[in-house]
Amino acid sequence: MGNVLRCLVLCYRDEGKKPEEGEKRLANPLPGIESGSCRKRTGMSGPPTSHLLVVTVKAKSESGLFLLRTELVYVGQDCKSIPRILANKYGESTTRLDMSFNALLSLQGIEKFCNLEELVLDNNQLGDTIRLAYNPYLRALSLNKNKISDLEGLVEMLSERVPNLEYLSLHGNPACPSQLSNRDHNEADYQRYRYYVLFRLRKLKFLDSRMVTDEERYEASRVGPYTKVIRPSPSQLPDDADGVGQDESRYSPLPPSTRDGQHAGAYGTRRTNYLGKHSEGNRFIYNKDL
Repeated sequence: MGNVLRCLVLCYRDEGKKPEEGEKRLANPLPGIESGSCRKRTGMSGPPTSHLLVVTVKAKSESGLFLLRTELVYVGQDCKSIPRILANKYGESTTRLDMSFNALLSLQGIEKFCNLEELVLDNNQLGDTIRLAYNPYLRALSLNKNKISDLEGLVEMLSERVPNLEYLSLHGNPACPSQLSNRDHNEADYQRYRYYVLFRLRKLKFLDSRMVTDEERYEASRVGPYTKVIRPSPSQLPDDADGVGQDESRYSPLPPSTRDGQHAGAYGTRRTNYLGKHSEGNRFIYNKDL
């Protein structure tokens, strides 16, 4: 941690939207900083509808030099994309970006944040179309509670665009078979998932909420290629994959060669050989009755 040089809490209010009856003021993010002061400076009246927290920290690097790190926090505003004004004004200087608890559908504009080291995007609406710009500085990425289901596509994108990633968290996504979010999965499912991710992202030190051990990393290098889950593409699925509403005239349990009425015969090995001696009815049949 370093020394906080500057901390700004900017309050914005949508002038085109009238405050609803009973609307409450937003909680003050930092003690000792009055949100009303920014309304007084800007001349705005009424309760603010969004908060932007910008923190500039003076931190000492490993080489002994002091660096300025800017943290940008914009949470709980239901925005569907990264506001352009934030990307243009704070993109180059921001090293930590937190946009949790919004409604993000894409990361358009993330390329402006070219010096990011930590990115927090929990509780959004991000799906399999998520794309990050190339960033060799990004070390930590949190994507908890989104809608990502294509694990292979995600790790392939991350391996190409954030090659130095050390911390990744995917809890609450369909791609993460954790018992915390889905009781249908077990520990074996989750461990296979970890082996596959660690095999693809070799520099990870933390995955989800657990540290990566040397034993786990070795096992991932050994079995990782065989833990990939293969799913058919939408084009490979039949029109009615689950069979609901299927036309009965189209269905037949017989081989295709017998559906035209000309029986061609079939043979094979039976799985079971039923003799009948364990049948309940045989208790009342004696040899003299046969």
